[in-house]
Amino acid sequence: MAELTAHPEERMTASVVLFSRLRREIWMIGDCLCLLNGELIENPKPYEQKLAEMRAAKVKELLAAGKNQEEILTNDEARDYIIPRMLQEMKNQNVTYSVVDGFPIPEQLVPVLTLDFRPWEIVFASDGYPFLCPTLEESEVRLRHQRKTDPLNIGDFKATKGFVPENRSFDDRTYIRFTV
Repeated sequence: MAELTAHPEERMTASVVLFSRLRREIWMIGDCLCLLNGELIENPKPYEQKLAEMRAAKVKELLAAGKNQEEILTNDEARDYIIPRMLQEMKNQNVTYSVVDGFPIPEQLVPVLTLDFRPWEIVFASDGYPFLCPTLEESEVRLRHQRKTDPLNIGDFKATKGFVPENRSFDDRTYIRFTV
């Protein structure tokens, strides 16, 4: 326990987005996505976009130096380049941003969305969907398009990793849609 207290970057983590029917609230812990009647609400890790930009710049350097896309997807040196910074940033989990990691989650770091009593169509998803759509099928189509057109994730959508050739996605993905 002392090791994990001293080194939060070593903890297993999860993200959760949930709806409390009793309180009519949505709680977003970690990097998750939500569509409320078609409006996108994100809860990204505060450092992730900057690291994605750094990785994209490094990938472009590698391509300019003669590496090809397949080499980078198989051995992502650009991701290796950002990992030390990512590990440093992870020391701030549940300090500057929230995650589920077995340690107390400061309530002030959890975005809470309060819903009124009109009908709401809600979609919850993990950040493995770069483009969250009102249906799972649309979200999967957009993900496949991303994989086909920019598998390195260095264009309009930037990520801290690309699509590993044998995987159908670059990250975990979970999707649920419901109406309240």
